[in-house]
Amino acid sequence: MGTRPTTARVREAVMNILGPRLPGCRWLDLCSGSGIMGCEALQRGASKVVAVESHASTARTCEQNLKQTRDGCNTNASIVVIRRDLIRWLSQGWNQAPFDLVYFDPPYQLAIHDQTLSLLRQGGWLNTSSWVICEHASDHDLKAESTWTVVDQRRYGLTSLLFLTPLTHSLHDGIDSKRPQTNL
Repeated sequence: MGTRPTTARVREAVMNILGPRLPGCRWLDLCSGSGIMGCEALQRGASKVVAVESHASTARTCEQNLKQTRDGCNTNASIVVIRRDLIRWLSQGWNQAPFDLVYFDPPYQLAIHDQTLSLLRQGGWLNTSSWVICEHASDHDLKAESTWTVVDQRRYGLTSLLFLTPLTHSLHDGIDSKRPQTNL
């Protein structure tokens, strides 16, 4: 399965919308492809980028791109590339510091948005101020469950973006107050 890179127009729009949320953020890049969105986050001050990509050669490219970007920015940001099936990886849950921003850009033909959003919300991946940005085909009307608040929606030709934040009561119990803040 090949990658479908996020266009420059969409990348710029996302980064402009997220602007002040980027410096120091913990960025989770799901279905990361070449890692271009993680690279954009690094360039804008992300302190940690975790990229998940299931295809071995694409994951290697992603890791190379992230390291090159980090080195070019002269930062010591943490980079982790996970080569695993997304749903299986998310299903294991997360017991470390939650992510501030999650970018989710699956192959458009895969119908995994609902399952992924549910796993993110229930698995300790997020805190009450986290944002999840879902990229999807504009001809697919992506709707969020009632456990999410829609922060923003944008359309850029064939690509649309849905910006979500979890409702506080919908998160896995204890994420914000009881979960230890650890480094990956």
